[in-house]
Amino acid sequence: MYQNLTLFRVSGAAASHAASRQAQVATNIANADTPGYKARAIAPFGETYRAGSASQLRATRLGHLSLSANSGAARPQPGGGEPSPNGNTVSLEEEMVNSVEVEREHSRALAIYRHGLDILRIAVGR
Repeated sequence: MYQNLTLFRVSGAAASHAASRQAQVATNIANADTPGYKARAIAPFGETYRAGSASQLRATRLGHLSLSANSGAARPQPGGGEPSPNGNTVSLEEEMVNSVEVEREHSRALAIYRHGLDILRIAVGR
């Protein structure tokens, strides 16, 4: 039942996207000492949502866009700091900041989902 409501699909997609981003941050941290490893990042959900094709979600008014099919694709980070002597570009400080940002994105998606459920419960009278 809840899968047919756009609010729940979008908030579920945002939570899944945040999980993908967190996994990429964890991979970067795990490879912080790997010679030649290039740090990778996944764009925030808002950016991928705005850049997506209009075929996946129903647009109810001008300006509504949908999530891109390839939004979970990791890409090399644009020129950050200097690579270490072994060629590794992972900055642990930057990854920790990214981790906090992703956690906030995930919490926001879950809060939207939870509030949507609360509204449905109120409407049904439970």
